[in-house]
Amino acid sequence: MRVTRNMMAAIALCAAPAIAGAQSYPSKPIRMVLPYPAGTSVNDVLGRALAQRLSTPLGQQVIFDNRAGAAGTIGSDMVAKSPPDGYTLLVGVTGALTIAPYVYPKLGYDTLRDFAPVAMVALAPYIIVVHPSVPAKNMKELIALAKSRPGELRFASAGVGSTPHLCTELFLSQAGIKMLHIPYKGGTPAMVDTIAGHTEVLCTSVTNAAPFIKAGKIRGIGVTPIKRSPVLPDLPTMDEQGLKGFNVSQWLGIVAPAKTPQPVLQRLHQEITRVVNSAEYVKFIRAQGAEPAPMSPEEFTDVIRTDLARWGKLVKAVKVTAN
Repeated sequence: MRVTRNMMAAIALCAAPAIAGAQSYPSKPIRMVLPYPAGTSVNDVLGRALAQRLSTPLGQQVIFDNRAGAAGTIGSDMVAKSPPDGYTLLVGVTGALTIAPYVYPKLGYDTLRDFAPVAMVALAPYIIVVHPSVPAKNMKELIALAKSRPGELRFASAGVGSTPHLCTELFLSQAGIKMLHIPYKGGTPAMVDTIAGHTEVLCTSVTNAAPFIKAGKIRGIGVTPIKRSPVLPDLPTMDEQGLKGFNVSQWLGIVAPAKTPQPVLQRLHQEITRVVNSAEYVKFIRAQGAEPAPMSPEEFTDVIRTDLARWGKLVKAVKVTAN
């Protein structure tokens, strides 16, 4: 088909408003939604700190908004259905974006269809902990105890389909043991009840666990990535303790509603990545027991696709479903 001068002019006129809008972006405050409760979780700490550090380079206030519920799916769904204009962003994490699609059959969003990955921020390692009353000092002893009391030990999680839930399910599957799942509405109440002894086992972030381990309120059993955590360097990994290949870390990144204009996505990626790469924020991330993980939107998309396949396989194998 021959493209005439008039057709080219029409195309340019159609594109002009989008280009002009992107050049003036942002012209009002931006809302950054974390689909989990406010508190001391690594998601909240890192996301809130990122929002604060973005306000200056973007020239607008970045408002941090906790919208908790249903293992992160309520807040995620809200962002998916928000106008694709760059003024509502999601602090996307592993559980809500790559596990929940298999756990919630009537989920209101499709991760790959309804979100545009903007920038990866960090990877946060997890750790298996137990209440001090549990007579197990390491992974071998915990597995032996669970086998002697099948289904009796209770493990807490941040909710059905959360990363801590699937982290524990993966552990149970590889170890060939059974425990009773007690889901909570977020990682903070799960930690509180584990410290109180209402549940015996919990998979949580190193950030959450380290202060309580050092205070003797819970006992660390094993960290879940392949490498040891610099925050708890004396604690062996699950892989070191016999569960070969066990490797679970939660990623945290920023996504926007699908169809957000590309120039807006590029501006957000540029500013977020600049913050993530800054020496001050790198130091801050590592102080929380996490690692900075800047990457391109395309690389971020590949991570999402890989995790969707990985967690989907596990959810189907262990038959995890939301009630």
